[in-house]
Amino acid sequence: MTPRPPRLTVIAAAAALLAGGLLTAMPAAQAAGASPAAQPATARDTPAITPTPQSVKAGAGRVTITPTVTLVVGKTADEPTLDVVTTALRKAGAQRVVRAVKPAPNGLNVHVGDAGAVATQKLEGPSGLPADGYVLGIGAGRIVLAGKDTTGTYYAAQTLRQVLPQRAHPGARVDGLSVRDWPGTALRGVIEGFYGTPWSHEARLDQLDYYGEHKMNIYVYSPKDDAYLREKWRDPYPADQLAQIKDLTDRAVQRHVEFTYALSPGLSVCYSSDADAKALVDKFRTIWDIGVRTFAVPLDDISYTNWNCDADKAKWGTGGGAAGAAQAYLLNKVNQEFIATHPGAEPLQMVPTEYYNVTPSPYKTALSEQLDPDVLVEWTGVGVVSPTMTVAQADAARAVFGHPILTWDNYPVNDYATNRLLLGPFNGREKGLPGRLAGITANPMIQPYASKLSLYTVADYAWNDGAYDARTSWGKGLKEYAGGDSRTERALRAFADVNYSSALNTDKAPELSAEFARYWQSGDAKRLASVLADLAAAPARLRADLPDRGFIDDSGPWLDATGSWATAARTALDMVEAARAGNGAQAWELRQQLPAQVDRAKSFTYTGLDGRKVPVLVGDGALDGFVEAATAEHDKKLGVSGRPTATTSLGTYQSNTLARILDGDDSTYFWSDGAPAAGDQLTVDLGEVRDFSGVTLAMAKPGSTEDYLHAGVLEYSADGQDWTRLTEFSGKPDVTATAPAGTEARYVRARATAGQDSWLVVREFGVATTDGEITGNPPAAAGSALRSAADGDPGSVYRAARAPEAGESLEVRLVAARAVGAVTVLQPAGSEAAADIQVRSEDGSWQTIGTLDGPYTRVDAGGRTADAVRLAWHTGSAAPLIAEVVVGK
Repeated sequence: MTPRPPRLTVIAAAAALLAGGLLTAMPAAQAAGASPAAQPATARDTPAITPTPQSVKAGAGRVTITPTVTLVVGKTADEPTLDVVTTALRKAGAQRVVRAVKPAPNGLNVHVGDAGAVATQKLEGPSGLPADGYVLGIGAGRIVLAGKDTTGTYYAAQTLRQVLPQRAHPGARVDGLSVRDWPGTALRGVIEGFYGTPWSHEARLDQLDYYGEHKMNIYVYSPKDDAYLREKWRDPYPADQLAQIKDLTDRAVQRHVEFTYALSPGLSVCYSSDADAKALVDKFRTIWDIGVRTFAVPLDDISYTNWNCDADKAKWGTGGGAAGAAQAYLLNKVNQEFIATHPGAEPLQMVPTEYYNVTPSPYKTALSEQLDPDVLVEWTGVGVVSPTMTVAQADAARAVFGHPILTWDNYPVNDYATNRLLLGPFNGREKGLPGRLAGITANPMIQPYASKLSLYTVADYAWNDGAYDARTSWGKGLKEYAGGDSRTERALRAFADVNYSSALNTDKAPELSAEFARYWQSGDAKRLASVLADLAAAPARLRADLPDRGFIDDSGPWLDATGSWATAARTALDMVEAARAGNGAQAWELRQQLPAQVDRAKSFTYTGLDGRKVPVLVGDGALDGFVEAATAEHDKKLGVSGRPTATTSLGTYQSNTLARILDGDDSTYFWSDGAPAAGDQLTVDLGEVRDFSGVTLAMAKPGSTEDYLHAGVLEYSADGQDWTRLTEFSGKPDVTATAPAGTEARYVRARATAGQDSWLVVREFGVATTDGEITGNPPAAAGSALRSAADGDPGSVYRAARAPEAGESLEVRLVAARAVGAVTVLQPAGSEAAADIQVRSEDGSWQTIGTLDGPYTRVDAGGRTADAVRLAWHTGSAAPLIAEVVVGK
């Protein structure tokens, strides 16, 4: 293996500077105010390089890729670097690449790891740069790559790889260029620290290749479901698994990545036990012997209020301070007996049990005061998944833990949301943050290949946060991952957009949502149809052409769901356009297709480690929201008020959504994600002002019997501004109230009048309306109701239990006699019911104005004054199926 200089002195120096609040990764010139990333290039454009360099300038000269290229090998050039340069030159058209200690008299010379050659390019050398920094110069007939160290030269090679063209033959001319570059923080990389299916060995090797290409230099091996890291931490690895770790270590060395082995003994360790300390050190020695030089002891996700042995309680007592002292005792033994006695070992890393927030505590104080000062403390931010991280928060973490901080950033990890892919960019991290840290490690998704889209942006931010823009970096990452093909890039962007949202990126499918908003504002159906067609085609395009095939395997069910949701959205668009054009029959036909299409879009599943099938989510809040909005628009055009909807001031716990309080199923429920405060409310919107007779509010559930509004009031309003009290309630989970005759409202709400400690479960919130009351026969079949024939929701269907008998009818009563412009009757496709459509005049007589004629029947009532409408069934008619009777004005 290639030897690597330890970073111990770098981190120790960083710790000292952090203590004084002076850490910076910038050379003096930049610290004084010059911002190389902002310096203008010459008139000729500079090539795209990732991560974004600190300083890049176009030069005046050029070089030509000659048939034979000579590599002049210097002190900081190792074999992996020379391999990268050689491969890049061959792809640029060179036919022979030879190595030498002196420049050749003819052909292109490329100086690799030769700091002395930098002067010939009239460039400043790398000596003043931080670790991993480098200088790259192209011009004056030569190319020079010179790093501060071997890793810096390797990174110069990775930049050269991006700069050189790809040609089949020699002769390509490369524009002059000078790059002076360095990282924004010492450690930049990934921690495989999620719960769920661990990555495959092949995926890990592929990840290490990716990290090297993107100048990330640390990979922490900490999968929660590797039993030999946690439950069996004392046990030696089977030979085949140890061999895989050695493979990973060797690949990491080749890619200039520190392979970090993280052993998690907290589930069973006895901190005071010499035997357990020896077991931990012995395990580390085994891993050391196969080449690992960086070690960590995560103590997260364990209890520190329950000791694993009585000896610990006797030695330290109880409480958080005792736990911190015990952990410091064990970690110091490991640090002193293993790390300090193994030259070349990197600083020990640890994850505290209190791994997030900056709140002082006895536990943190014990670690701060008793843990060896050179141990790195990993921290997830002010939350487990932190939407934002700031310089002030990092400084506070450094102060409260008293140690250098290495962030364990829980993005794009999805083990808490296995139904989602999180493909948006690294976001919400303040500029200047990397310079306050020992480093940044990002916890990726269960899906390794799909994680690369977000990890690209992590690498970009960690290297040069000053120039980082989340959306710009995201776009560059998509372009690179698509392999340079514009059509594949568009397909990948469309797919990533509908899998964009997360705690760090709260916008739901931002680009598609903007197109939906544009359509509702402009009515440009042609443009939206094109967008949806591209989205529908994206999965097939990616499956056919995306270079990284692992991404396809990772994303399979999400790709399927994307195509199906795009189909449903296109149907919804066509439905709205048909309704707006007055083609009611076509619009109704399309509306009936939507439920099955939506069900299919929701049917795709992801299989978890436990074998459980998890339905995947794609574009939620955007695609499903458009379908719902389009359906409402169709119904509005039809003259239907629509199914009631609900809103709340409370958050939602997991997938227990608010819509469940209106689904008529007492076994489903809305569940808040916190305790209601005084003033918190749930509101039902009836769609328009309607007569209602009463309210039922069913709260709490088995296992959560205290999760109800303990003190509240039911209120109603016509406009959502002025509210009238219907009844007060307290101390009971089930509430009913009767409204005075003639009460009208559009909104009905339950409002908390006092705060409480328990959360809120609502099973059903029913508002009984009196307008549109339905009577008649045949009786409804089990699971159906007469009410469904005129409930404002064409998606619900009255299904008769039998065929009608002579003289039977279905009657829809109006609140009062009024002019009726038209009557529209909607039937599910295939329904064969036959009936006369009649209206009742003020004198009580019934007048026939038309007959049922297929799924969509609209008859003109001529403005007749009526107080009821009925369907008078024909003798011999099939059992009726009625989706909605709409009485138009």
